[in-house]
Amino acid sequence: MNRLKTTVVATVAVTLAVCVLTFTPSAQAQPGRGGQRGPRVTSPEVAADRHVTFRILAPKAEAVRLSGGDIPGVGQGAEMTKDPNGIWEVTLGPIGAGAYRYNFNVDGVSVIDPRNPATSESNANTWSLVCVPGSEFMDTRQVPHGAVAEVTYWSASLGRFRRMHVYTPPGYESGQAKYPVFYLLHGASDSDDSWTSVGRAGFILDNLIAAGKARPMVVVMPAGHTGPFTFGRRSGVDEFTKDFIGDIMPHVEKNYRVYTDKAHRAIAGLSMGGAQTLNLAIPYPDKFAYVGVFSSGIFGIAGGGPGGAPQGPSWEEQHKDKLDGTALKDGLKLVWFATGKDDFLVQTSRASVEMLKKHGLDVVYKETDGAHTWINWRDYLNEFAPQLFQ
Repeated sequence: MNRLKTTVVATVAVTLAVCVLTFTPSAQAQPGRGGQRGPRVTSPEVAADRHVTFRILAPKAEAVRLSGGDIPGVGQGAEMTKDPNGIWEVTLGPIGAGAYRYNFNVDGVSVIDPRNPATSESNANTWSLVCVPGSEFMDTRQVPHGAVAEVTYWSASLGRFRRMHVYTPPGYESGQAKYPVFYLLHGASDSDDSWTSVGRAGFILDNLIAAGKARPMVVVMPAGHTGPFTFGRRSGVDEFTKDFIGDIMPHVEKNYRVYTDKAHRAIAGLSMGGAQTLNLAIPYPDKFAYVGVFSSGIFGIAGGGPGGAPQGPSWEEQHKDKLDGTALKDGLKLVWFATGKDDFLVQTSRASVEMLKKHGLDVVYKETDGAHTWINWRDYLNEFAPQLFQ
């Protein structure tokens, strides 16, 4: 009963990001309780040519800018202009198909779009979300759809309640079969909501499964932050690892019909989540047969980037026995790295791949165009997931 209720709520939340309706904007006043509400505002408006218009009613504002995250061309922000009705707007594009976060800066105050119910959470704030259609692999299509649930669990390791998102494939609720499990980790400043909102993970899996390109699987997307995030290597076992091994995996294996052996487990993550992936896959060699690292590696291994050069024993030195041992390589099916050529962590990825190869690991490494953005990470998921559990 509790899980079903949670699943329904979470599925509704994801459905809001399915598409963006387009309307012809009107400056006519709309009646409502207490009289006139002011001019009609439609935002965002996605045109057939993939130009997107953003609007906000702020008649008393002196300056409004659009902040766009991964939206190409926005950079430090796009200036908006005001019409006689007090509606500020800007049109961008054409924008490539995908999901994009944005917000407005109104006289120095960041606000989400009040006319758009679709949102995406990060670690410390909420973004408005616009979906630009036109992608075969991540659009919402007429195929069987799985469910995404927001799951609250008690972390005995950390002594507090925590949250994760869990995708179950089409037919899971009505069947009895067991499934392989894929743990998918987010990056710094993001949250467990990010992969299913801006990352489109549920729809990507739906489309892959429907096309017969990926095996049906349960995908677990935990919260990677356990407190304020700082770059750099930490000594000892970090809180996320404790929570993951001590609480997340046991909760999933108790409450979902998943296999519990190495051959049926995969893990991957982007940026911070990629480093966390290596901190789980290598020290616990009996856990995962498939390992994916997106736009990441061992922080500090290249002598720069996040955290700079590590102090004391290097990550490689700390894990040398596991790297050289047989347990890690036994049953290890795939170690897959992908990073954009313009990513600020590309040297970290290259150095990490070379280090793993030095210890006899057969690593697949791919460099793509692009930088440290969701534009790449959705592509990487679409390419990585079909390689799992085959």
